[in-house]
Amino acid sequence: MDRPPLHTIAVVGLGTMGTGISDVLTRSGREVVGIDTDEAAARRAVAALESSTAHAVERGRMTEEERREALARFRTFSDLQAAADADLVIEVVPEDYDTKCQVFAALETVVRPDTILATGTNALSVTRLAADSDRPERVLGLHFFNPAQAMRLVEVVSSVLTSPAAVTAVTRLAGDLGKDPIAVGDRPGFVADGLLFGYLNQAAAMYESHYASREDIDSAMRLGCGLPMGPLALLDLIGVDTARTVLEAMYAQSRDRLHAPAPILRQLSDAGLNGRKSGAGFYTYASPGSAAVVSDARTPDADADAVAGRPVNAVGVVGSGTMAAGIAEVFVKAGYATVLAARSTEKAQRAQERVAKSLERSVSKGRMSAADRDAALARLTPAGTLDALSDVDLVVEAVAEDLDVKRELFGTLDKVCRPGAVLATTTSSLPVVACARATSRPQDVVGMHFFNPAPAMKLVEVVRTVLTSDEVHATVREVCAKVRKHPVHCGDRAGFIVNALLFPYLNNAVKMLEAHYATLDDIDAAMRLGGGYPMGPFELLDVVGLDVSLAIEQVLHREFRDPGLAPAPLLEHLVAAGCLGRKSGRGFREYASR
Repeated sequence: MDRPPLHTIAVVGLGTMGTGISDVLTRSGREVVGIDTDEAAARRAVAALESSTAHAVERGRMTEEERREALARFRTFSDLQAAADADLVIEVVPEDYDTKCQVFAALETVVRPDTILATGTNALSVTRLAADSDRPERVLGLHFFNPAQAMRLVEVVSSVLTSPAAVTAVTRLAGDLGKDPIAVGDRPGFVADGLLFGYLNQAAAMYESHYASREDIDSAMRLGCGLPMGPLALLDLIGVDTARTVLEAMYAQSRDRLHAPAPILRQLSDAGLNGRKSGAGFYTYASPGSAAVVSDARTPDADADAVAGRPVNAVGVVGSGTMAAGIAEVFVKAGYATVLAARSTEKAQRAQERVAKSLERSVSKGRMSAADRDAALARLTPAGTLDALSDVDLVVEAVAEDLDVKRELFGTLDKVCRPGAVLATTTSSLPVVACARATSRPQDVVGMHFFNPAPAMKLVEVVRTVLTSDEVHATVREVCAKVRKHPVHCGDRAGFIVNALLFPYLNNAVKMLEAHYATLDDIDAAMRLGGGYPMGPFELLDVVGLDVSLAIEQVLHREFRDPGLAPAPLLEHLVAAGCLGRKSGRGFREYASR
């Protein structure tokens, strides 16, 4: 094997991240010097590499000979002197500035003048570490993501002092390792964590306010946004103390209240409840280091909701757009007789045709039989008047996201629907109580926020106002179970759970782009590859629609009065220019056709 560039690499700190980085480097053909003052950590690192390479042989990804060679390339030591011949040193010691400074100072007395020194920090200032170095031009950040073996993103962090040659060398290394390096400047959190930790902090604050349970917050973000983990479970995985450190560094620079660590993070970390590694954090685990969640005092009691809901046999859906048709499809597939009411018979019939086409696609893909399709369609009745809803037990409106329109509709439903019928709105941002107050029966009004596309998305946010009765709340919960949706429960405030957490994150991405901190493509790549998001923030904004996104962000800003939630000027300018995303052919990106 030819000697690769940056052939000998020292990794200082053999915890989880250091061990993972060592594994990746060793398999790439590099000589790896693992250094840790804790000999037990060094033994664990060797055992981890032996185990991972054995699994690779079992799966046919490497031969036994390649495994022996890889293991021979990994040597561990307890003294920094072992880094003397390294071309590159990567430190991944605890996230403490003084500790890192001491490591760098000691390394400078050992390594060659041309050795590159990289810090694995995700929160501390690379520039500050470089400035305290004898050769600041060779100091940079090399931020891998956990687990290093699987995560493709590597952030290459330059300070104003960093040599371009050093940046080029480590960028090439990351590419050789099969990673996707992105170049970023030096600011707390860099790109991925800079966006991720603000979102995690808001989720912690939402839980702390008792707005929703930890289980509902996590389920909402997994099912509503397609994320691999909910925010509170992710905080436990990262470490509550680590998250607090990152946020403190972000707040010190930004002074944005959204980055000020939620008090619960301090309370948990001060109590030693740092997540999985300590056995308890937002959740309780079977043992320290375990991923198995066990019940505790905060686990919801399945028998706590003793109130029975009202019987629901017939359902009405109001609207003729994509969402209305999708919700109607959900109900007819679940066996409910459903009236689809629109402003005209023609609109209702077109919505019915949309349902029929969707069901036909399900048949063609083998997801349902032709007989089931025919039975579902037989349960759907289009209507051009709201009077057709007089006998239904539940009405779900999915009309335009305009409060005046919805209030007028609820006033009409109040007159048309029978006493005891549950009236639900699928609004994503407007106050449900305002719809309730347009009726003479506010206790019967509730929010049922379906997600688009309704037939595919499992989540429904069940929004209870201060006037909603227990019986109505129970009714909607029971209906969600029958239509095979996962209900999460929350109060009536702007954004509910998902949008209240999602859109500030999207807005912060726009602000990051405005500041020329990173490119649009790098920000999207960072969140897909480093955060496990199904789409980058700008991809998602263009899909949702910039006008829709702006409207939601304006609602959040008005509700919470937080300057950090003010819509980014760039987003406002694009909307004003008619650049609304995919639907207009141009948003943050240009598209071939609408």
